[in-house]
Amino acid sequence: MIDFHCHLDLYPDPHGVARACAQRGLYVLSVTTTPSAWTGTVALANGAARIRTALGLHPQLAHQRKGELPQFEKLIDQTRYVGEIGLDGAPEFKRYWQDQLYVFTTALDICRAASGRILSIHSRRAATAVLDALEAQPGAGLPILHWFSGSMRELTRAIELGCWFSVGPGMLRGEKGRELAKRMPQDRVLTESDGPFAQIDGRAAWPWEAAIAVQELVSIWGVSPPEVERKLSSNLAQLGKLAVL
Repeated sequence: MIDFHCHLDLYPDPHGVARACAQRGLYVLSVTTTPSAWTGTVALANGAARIRTALGLHPQLAHQRKGELPQFEKLIDQTRYVGEIGLDGAPEFKRYWQDQLYVFTTALDICRAASGRILSIHSRRAATAVLDALEAQPGAGLPILHWFSGSMRELTRAIELGCWFSVGPGMLRGEKGRELAKRMPQDRVLTESDGPFAQIDGRAAWPWEAAIAVQELVSIWGVSPPEVERKLSSNLAQLGKLAVL
């Protein structure tokens, strides 16, 4: 099982959830929302060989935490994964747009200077701006668009730019999300939970419930469950080969 976008540190009992992931053999990309969360979040992966930690500065916190960019730069050599970074165009965050742009483009520049990273990217209501920034910084690394919700035209552009995608139960519940997933290259898709932010049945999704997305992909792609599992495992292995560290 693969959960390529999960906020392990934000669960009420993060160490317990991390242990449960390790016991299940779950591959997890544990993303952070601020550089100051890095040390504590890395500790969750102790003894768990299949948990990777990503260095992030979330766009919804950009206006509050932009002063942590020097810390982001200091920590970049400790990981090959960066996330969650990106832009958020929702009304409640659009007023901080300039701060978001500054943080995102600076983070991409830091990644480029470090020879590129694997990037887990937030693009809610901001897909075009995110793609513009990625196009301007092609050396920043391999972009994986988490819970992509842009238009079909933006999806086509993202595919042309070489983006990958992580999809979860929340995204695949809706018709638009399913149609987007149907059009994504199957060799560039991974599953995610986005827990504990994403919800299932009115409560926080667990990392292992990314497996629900596998069931949805069986229907969307029109292939058997073993074939979906094989594709996802192959994609994860390919991603490992593309890692820069």
